[in-house]
Amino acid sequence: MPESNCPEGVKDVRMLEDTIYKEYFEALKSKNKDKADFLSFIRSEIKNAAITAKKDKLEDAEVLAILKKIKKNLDEAKVTFATTARTDLVEKSVREIAILDTYLPKALSETELTVIINETVTGLGASSIKDMGKVMKEVIGKVGVRADSKMVSDLVKQKLSSGA
Repeated sequence: MPESNCPEGVKDVRMLEDTIYKEYFEALKSKNKDKADFLSFIRSEIKNAAITAKKDKLEDAEVLAILKKIKKNLDEAKVTFATTARTDLVEKSVREIAILDTYLPKALSETELTVIINETVTGLGASSIKDMGKVMKEVIGKVGVRADSKMVSDLVKQKLSSGA
């Protein structure tokens, strides 16, 4: 069986697009309208990205990037809905995020991320904020979709500002 190009920490998602497709039809059969609607939306986002990339199917790493982007948008929308007292939409966002989380790899904790950043800074010999680009590139390459790039950026900046 060929090796997957998936980021480290992602279990057997070689056929992630197919899994989403199958679960979409299962949701339709079980008359789970909310899940079917959301999976249909995800499928359309994947299909649009494939058309843009002029491919029949996307690699799983590309699908994971789309899912992460959708999750980020949902997180932001949830905050907006909460500030406007739209509890119905907050609850819907929470349900949709729960569905997405079944396809995304487990996120790294801040502690795990800090260990990776410290190892990278030491390995690259980074000593100032000027080295942030090199460190970010290396860390993002290691963690893939398992960490939010904003959190990585904040932690790298904190580490390099403190004099490594």
